[in-house]
Amino acid sequence: MLVLVNAFVGGMVGLERTVVPLIGSQEFGLVLRTAIFSFIITFGLVKAVSNLFAGGLADRFGRKKILVAGWLVGVPVPLILMYAPSWEWIVAANVLLGINQGLAWSMTVIMKIDLVGPRGRGLAVGLNEFAGYLAVGLTALATGYLAASYGLRPEPFYLGVGYALLGLMVSVFLVRDTREHVRLEMETHPPEPNPLTFREVFAKTTYADRNLFAASQAGLVNNLNDGMSWGVFPLFFSTFGLGVERIGILKAVYPAVWGILQVFTGPLSDRWGRKGLIVAGMWVQAAGIFVTVATRDFGWWLLGSVLLGLGTAMVYPSLIAAVSDASHPAWRARSLSVYRFWRDLGYAAGALSAGIIADTLGISWAIGSVGALTFLSGAVVAVVMREKAEGMEVSEKG
Repeated sequence: MLVLVNAFVGGMVGLERTVVPLIGSQEFGLVLRTAIFSFIITFGLVKAVSNLFAGGLADRFGRKKILVAGWLVGVPVPLILMYAPSWEWIVAANVLLGINQGLAWSMTVIMKIDLVGPRGRGLAVGLNEFAGYLAVGLTALATGYLAASYGLRPEPFYLGVGYALLGLMVSVFLVRDTREHVRLEMETHPPEPNPLTFREVFAKTTYADRNLFAASQAGLVNNLNDGMSWGVFPLFFSTFGLGVERIGILKAVYPAVWGILQVFTGPLSDRWGRKGLIVAGMWVQAAGIFVTVATRDFGWWLLGSVLLGLGTAMVYPSLIAAVSDASHPAWRARSLSVYRFWRDLGYAAGALSAGIIADTLGISWAIGSVGALTFLSGAVVAVVMREKAEGMEVSEKG
C-alpha cells in the first residue's frame, strides 16, 4: 500500500516537470529565469520546512494521520494549476504541493523503515523511491504528450486530480499506522540515558556526526542539481528548437531511470555498503550534467538524462539508508526529517542559483556550475563518510 501511495505522491510532482516552466515563459510572458523558477524555489522551501517537522509530528500524532493530512493539502493543487489566472497562483499552488510532498513522502519513507530491520533498509527505501520517481517520469512524459496534443492547460493536469483523490482514499482506508513496529524495534536497543532534544538531533544530523553530515550535504547537492534541471533544462532544450513532446521525453527519462534502478541500487547498498554507491553516483550525475551542457544533439541529451538518472538512483536510497544506519530508533524519524530538510532545501538553492547565474552569465554557465558542485560533493563524501559496516555498528549499539 505504501509503494502505491508513493507512486501517487510522485505523480503530483511529475505534473510540473515538463509543462510549468513553459507556462511561465509562454503563457505569462516571464523573461527572467529567476522569476520562472520562483515556483520551484517556493516548492523547495516549503517542502524542506514540512520535512523538518514531519518526523516530530509523526512521533506525536502517528504516521497515518500525517500522511492523510498531506493528501488533504494536496487535493487543490491540480485544480489551481489548471485555471490559475496569474503566475502568483502557480506559486501559491506550489506552497500546497510542498506541504503535500513534505508530509506524504516523508511518511511513506518513515513507515517503510519502521516495517523493516536494519538489513532491509536499502530495499525498503529503493522500493519507495522507485515508485515515486517512476511516477514522476511517466507523468512528465504523459503531460508532455498531452501538452503537445491539446495545449499547456488544462488537459495535462487532469492526471493530478486522479492522483490526489486515489492517494487520499488509499491512505484513509487501506494504510495502517506503523508506530507499534518502532516500539518493538526499540526493545532490542539499549535505552538512551539522555534522550536527545530536537535541537540536538538537528545539530547531530547537520554537522556533529560525520556520516550524517556527509549524507546531508550530498542530499542537498543532489536535489540542487535536480532543481536546476527541473527549471533550466526545458528552457535550455527549447532554445535549440526542441518541441514540448521531445522535451517531455528527456524530462521523463531522467526520473524514470532513477526510479526503476532504485529497485536494484537500494538492495545493493545493503550488500555493498552505502559510501561507494553515493560517491560514484554523485560523479555519474556530474558526468550527465556535463554531457548535457556540452552538446547540442537530442541523442547526447538523452544520454545525459540516462546518466543523471543512473547516478541519482545510486545515491538516493543509499543516502536515506545511511542516515537510518547512523540514527537510534528513538530519534531516527527526526533525524530523517532533518536530512530531508537539507536535501529538499536543495530544490530552492538549485533553482535560485541557477536562475541568477542564467540571468547574468547564461544558461550554459548555470548548468556547468551545478555539475562542478555535484562532483565536489561526491569528493566530500569520499573523504568524510565511514563505510556502512562501521556506521551500522554504531547504530546497533545506540
